Amino acid sequence: MRIGKIGEFALIKRISRKIKVDSSVVRASGDDCAVIKYKKDKYLLATCDMLLEGVDFTSRDEPYLVGRKAMAVSVSDIAACGGIPRYALVSLGLPKTLNVKIVDKITQGMIDLAAAYKINLVGGDLSQARELTIDVSMIGVVEKKYLVLRKGAKAKDIIFVSGSLGGSIFGKHLRFIPRVKEARFLVKHLRVNSMIDISDGLAADLGHILEESRVGAVIYEALLPFSKQAKGLNDALFSGEDFELLFTLPPSQARKLLGKEAKIFHPIGEIVERGDGLRLIDKNNRLRILKPKGYHHF
Repeated sequence: MRIGKIGEFALIKRISRKIKVDSSVVRASGDDCAVIKYKKDKYLLATCDMLLEGVDFTSRDEPYLVGRKAMAVSVSDIAACGGIPRYALVSLGLPKTLNVKIVDKITQGMIDLAAAYKINLVGGDLSQARELTIDVSMIGVVEKKYLVLRKGAKAKDIIFVSGSLGGSIFGKHLRFIPRVKEARFLVKHLRVNSMIDISDGLAADLGHILEESRVGAVIYEALLPFSKQAKGLNDALFSGEDFELLFTLPPSQARKLLGKEAKIFHPIGEIVERGDGLRLIDKNNRLRILKPKGYHHF
């Protein structure tokens, strides 16, 4: 059977079933980061992200912003688990014909983003490749009491997103600000039951929370924070690369957050029992069953 037939996430599960880990691993695949035992009160967080020309960026994109994005997507993963990014390794696959000045700009974008978050760039690798490829591996830390995963959402939780949704292809996917500060605010002041960053699309990434937490959800079109660049509802639901936080709070904690006038956070729906699946109430008050689809590599 070809990879395109089984799809990205079925392939991940197929590979994951073969992998065994020891007791030092708290959480392996299936979340934004792997979680590893570290200190009495802290965990290590580990993540990696590969960006490919023609998939995650184009040759027409500003090289500096491509490098910035390559670093930022891994920072966003660390944020989604409530952590602080600390160390990064970078591997570059480079065509022999690529101008070295482009490589300079890409690396400067990574260096500047890393400096902004006090991340140490500690090494990496270079290889020849047909298309420009950038792979970033990142280590972060999180206090045990602040760790948040995709599992943990409970019926009656309120679903929130940060920022706005849709239209990322028109520039945000290269310029987004990883929500480390916002995630740390949430985990320090509230009891966050589950969290993920929106990379594959709102519906797909909410679907990951629902699968891991064994619950359902209902969201409301009228509550979705559309960006100015969003091209309608489907764009906000399925396009992805918003890199906003998607999280759930118990009702009492949701009221507390809203009472803080934290305008960047928007309630968009509610967690319900698992059998109800994922549903949308549109602006005409009609019920729509949503498939948790979004961007898939295969």
